[in-house]
Amino acid sequence: MPQTDTAAQIAAYLLETQAVRLRPQQPFQWSSGWNSPIYCDNRVTLSFPHIRSYIKNALAQAIQQRFPEVQAIAGVATAGIAQGALVADLLDLPYLYVRPEPKSHGMGNQIEGKLEPGQKIVLIEDLISTGGSSLKAAKAVQAAGGEVIGMAAIFTYGFPQAEANFAQAHIPTLCLSDYNTLVKIAAEQDYISADSIDTLSQWRQSPETWGK
Repeated sequence: MPQTDTAAQIAAYLLETQAVRLRPQQPFQWSSGWNSPIYCDNRVTLSFPHIRSYIKNALAQAIQQRFPEVQAIAGVATAGIAQGALVADLLDLPYLYVRPEPKSHGMGNQIEGKLEPGQKIVLIEDLISTGGSSLKAAKAVQAAGGEVIGMAAIFTYGFPQAEANFAQAHIPTLCLSDYNTLVKIAAEQDYISADSIDTLSQWRQSPETWGK
């Protein structure tokens, strides 16, 4: 299936399950303090078996095509843990997950699972916004001796800041769907009005100042 078809189908599924919510007139507030007309929680898709399977298969296929040398999958806590495990199982690869911080007790692990020195790792996230949490996880894997060869995610906002951050870290990314595709599908399916499209576009251009 062409990538454009996959991106559109994923966007439709995110809207159908309300994993993505669009509220141009009643913005959400992110933990960063940004006002946003969109809120995304792709963990919701795990509750729908056929959608969960579609996403799992799409991620696995994309990883095989883009990163054929992959030797292990690592989920980024917390939202990437379940999806990462599903993909690793489908690809029959070792699986790890990466905590935001080392544990404060026990062995003090930040990486759970067996990481072999030099192992080629693809990280899995549910969502890429600025890329901060993803790159933090990548650095933890690198510090532990792994080689991060890529990052895969279900959805990206496509912020230039994230693209620059990943480029600077020399970590290529692949995302099944993106913000522009989501807005297009939302308009086609009457989730949003024509007026809302302009609002959503304005937010995408300057999310840090929008609504202030």
